[in-house]
Amino acid sequence: MQLPPPLAWLIDDAGSLAGADQFLAALGARLIAEGLPLAGGALTLSAPHPIIARRVWLWRADNGVVIEALGFASMSITVLEPVTVGRDWLSGLRPHSVREDVAGTTPDGPVLGWALSGPLTEDQSALLGAVARFAAAPLAILALNATLVALLETYLGRRSAAQVLAGRLRREPGETIRAALLYADLRGFTELSERAAPEVVVAALGAWFDRIAGAVHAFGGEVLKFIGDGVLVIFPVGGNPPSVACDGALSAVAAARAGMAHLDESRARQGLPPLPFGMALHLGDIIWGNIGTADRLDFTAIGRAVNLVSRLEGLCKPLQHTVLISGAFAAEATNPLRPLGAHELRGIDEPCEVFTLPD
Repeated sequence: MQLPPPLAWLIDDAGSLAGADQFLAALGARLIAEGLPLAGGALTLSAPHPIIARRVWLWRADNGVVIEALGFASMSITVLEPVTVGRDWLSGLRPHSVREDVAGTTPDGPVLGWALSGPLTEDQSALLGAVARFAAAPLAILALNATLVALLETYLGRRSAAQVLAGRLRREPGETIRAALLYADLRGFTELSERAAPEVVVAALGAWFDRIAGAVHAFGGEVLKFIGDGVLVIFPVGGNPPSVACDGALSAVAAARAGMAHLDESRARQGLPPLPFGMALHLGDIIWGNIGTADRLDFTAIGRAVNLVSRLEGLCKPLQHTVLISGAFAAEATNPLRPLGAHELRGIDEPCEVFTLPD
């Protein structure tokens, strides 16, 4: 017995697709080719993510466009329900009804829903039911891949996760990245850790990293490493002039400082001490690759630029400035900066020209 083309595709080819958006669009197009009166569809996958609870993809039959909606697990945001989202988004397409078919048996399994532009025949209804059953296997693969990507990105960051997924599992030099580097570190954190309860320390760290990472991501940067109470960030130069990366880093620093000022005000109202910090900016090349033992690896950044930016941050306290900037960075930045002269950095051969932000 020959299977209908959509079912044969689900068995033979659907599991090789890269993402849920491609799956939904391809399946919808094949069902339309079989004559089903589809106005659109919705696919929901649960997401093992610190913030996102569910991801919903919505497909429109009239133009083939797929958009994504997110359901959040925290921050008092209501999780998006797949069928409700489908109805709202497809309301302008005059759907006849919304049919919900569950692919899989677990409560958190994938959910596949369709909006119809007309009534279904008995055979068409049977085909949609069969699609729900046959879609279970390829959707399980998509869900597993999405879980793997989400977990790797959560713990390694996007750049490192992509390298691991590409099979970079051996000690090797890695790739050279030219970037504006930001290294930021809390001041007096050891003392805070000794005095405060563990939950207070963890909350302070989380609030600090939220301000830094949020500002960095808003202006095109990427967190490479959390190092104790410090964080190493890059703004890759890529094909742009270095000034683009440098100016983005300066904008992120300004946003992070504003966020920390607001956080200190909130902590003061709670009777908590402020969280002083230092930041350093540099422009240079880093080597991003695997180090470790034969069977326990870590993606990390090494090189003279990393050493310099961390040593430069160590001057923030003696020079009494929150932000210090290297001469290499200052030479490319378009923002006005104030020179502080040349300074010796521990472990760095040549003195470094140091700048700071204008008063």
